[in-house]
Amino acid sequence: MNTVSGGEGPHRVVTLVRPGLLPMELGIVHRLFGTAVGEGGRPLYSVVTCAPEPGELATDADFTVNVAHGPEALESADTVLVPAAVEDYGPQERGRLAQPVRRALARVPAGARVASICTGSFVLAAAGLLDGRRATTHWKSCDELRTLYPEVDVDPDVLYTEDRGVLTSAGVAAGIDLCLHMIRGDYGAEVANTVARRTVVPPHREGGQAQYIEQPVPEPGADSTAAARTYALRHLAEPLVLEDLAREASMSVRTLGRRFLRETGATPMRWLTAQRLQHARRLLERSDEPVDQVAARAGFGTGTAMRQHFREVLGVSPRAYRNTFRGAE
Repeated sequence: MNTVSGGEGPHRVVTLVRPGLLPMELGIVHRLFGTAVGEGGRPLYSVVTCAPEPGELATDADFTVNVAHGPEALESADTVLVPAAVEDYGPQERGRLAQPVRRALARVPAGARVASICTGSFVLAAAGLLDGRRATTHWKSCDELRTLYPEVDVDPDVLYTEDRGVLTSAGVAAGIDLCLHMIRGDYGAEVANTVARRTVVPPHREGGQAQYIEQPVPEPGADSTAAARTYALRHLAEPLVLEDLAREASMSVRTLGRRFLRETGATPMRWLTAQRLQHARRLLERSDEPVDQVAARAGFGTGTAMRQHFREVLGVSPRAYRNTFRGAE
């Protein structure tokens, strides 16, 4: 957690792009990190795009991108992001790494955070950065990533992974979740939520959520779990059970579970726990309330229960989390 730049300036994010880049993935990085601000509108990140060789770069669309920076930009990076490119979609290309890209990655400073979006994970794997680490990629490419790089622990069922400073994400939309996850870890839930609101995207989808959601947007007129989710968010502090949510959705518990998974990629209780954890994080960042009181307001019941969830999901205690963003008490 909290990998903000050790210097006085903003955290420096450098995106390494390659020929045939997907413009949307590049835009995600600039939009999300570029809109993260602190007190007084102070930019929290500086975002730079570089290529193994600067100049005009082809995309997978009918326009090009003029990249002003070469690989030297990576030498001062706090975070390096590698989005996908068209070349990733040819199996003959995935098992090798172009020498210019390999030389560029060699410039990444020790200790810098490294991340990929979609099949950009093949670049990290080819460079040996995913050896012995848990990683993911687009669900269509997970089997191939596992075959080409058996030393990588490939998880096809998640939106993003984080393992010892190296992060990977699934398809394009999961890149949004990954960037918000990094912003949240650097500067807290409030900053990440503000970025999400400005971008009009969900503020938080946990990394363990399923990649493939069968019905992300219910068909017009179709029954939905939206009413149950709205009710849950308004009553987080209460001891909710499946029967409560099923009643609000006007469906059986079994039907609720099936449709919840189809619409959100998570079971009702797993989704509810994630929302409570998100609310608890905001309370810890904003207030000086005791941990037990925060646990009650977030619906965990006791501080002990909340501590268990914090350690399982975030790897830290609530008190340590608060100290990270509010200073030691």
